[in-house]
Amino acid sequence: MDGYIALETGRRRTLKAAIGCVGIGLHSGRRAQLMLRPAAPGTGIVFHRTDIGLEIPASFDQVVDTRLCTALGATEAPQHRIGTVEHVMAALAGCGVDDAVIELDGPEVPILDGSAAPFVFLIDCVGLSAHGGIGAGVAEAIEVLRPVRVQEGEGANAAWAELAPGSGDRFDASLSIDFPNTAIGRQSVSLRVTPQTFRTGLADARTFTLAEDVARLRAAGLALGGSLANAVVVDGPEILNPGGLRRPDEFVRHKMLDVVGDLALAGAPIRGRFTGHRSGHALNNRLLRALFADRANWRALSGGASLDGGARMPFSAAAAAAVA
Repeated sequence: MDGYIALETGRRRTLKAAIGCVGIGLHSGRRAQLMLRPAAPGTGIVFHRTDIGLEIPASFDQVVDTRLCTALGATEAPQHRIGTVEHVMAALAGCGVDDAVIELDGPEVPILDGSAAPFVFLIDCVGLSAHGGIGAGVAEAIEVLRPVRVQEGEGANAAWAELAPGSGDRFDASLSIDFPNTAIGRQSVSLRVTPQTFRTGLADARTFTLAEDVARLRAAGLALGGSLANAVVVDGPEILNPGGLRRPDEFVRHKMLDVVGDLALAGAPIRGRFTGHRSGHALNNRLLRALFADRANWRALSGGASLDGGARMPFSAAAAAAVA
């Protein structure tokens, strides 16, 4: 496939070995240790908080907060959560990892440099392995069968996101943003998301914020770990980071990186076309919920063929229930 995730062998893939890193949480400001571990076929992506012995599947229906990040919560204990999951999810999806356990010793994924590139580096350091043997399972995908759209606001100021049927096994994406009167301005990006385009076009794009919002965010208990080392800060027409931007349209590319990470919470690669304008974490999650709300919107594919109604799927219980 040359689609959203490269699955050259048609088998599910995991990491060859465990690897980790230490950083701080963007919003909590707390030290955070992360470990990426191999997992058995069919596991999907699972977060494990080692400090409280809690596992949370990386699923769209576990999302409990979308303020400036995507946060997952435990169904049985919603006060326990894992924040800022979108960058590591984007890296795993972009590199083609189907099964992995993400261990954390606290409530937030480390922000590192504000992009997905450090997580891609960790994955590259250990490499990937295709599951083999009887019962290992083939790679699965979600095919979009008809357009699904969510919107916030009306008229020219509306923000919206849409998934529609695509071409073959591909995932094509187009996104535009509009920040008037700042160095950001209006930007757009369109690409076919493959492992190569993710690495070269999206992975190193950093999160960003407006200088005027920093004090307000910190007063609300957010962005406590933010700095010029892990975010692009825009002050009117100026970029405050000494090194400037990594590319002129880094802002919209980071927003597209977020789309990849948020849509990875579908639990399997999406075959279709994403289009959005001013979409963020909230709309991205609403889009997945709308997609899976109606079984006529999608079908599950395995090894290039449609799964029958009794087949196991790795994505959320809500989506699996819709198959039955």
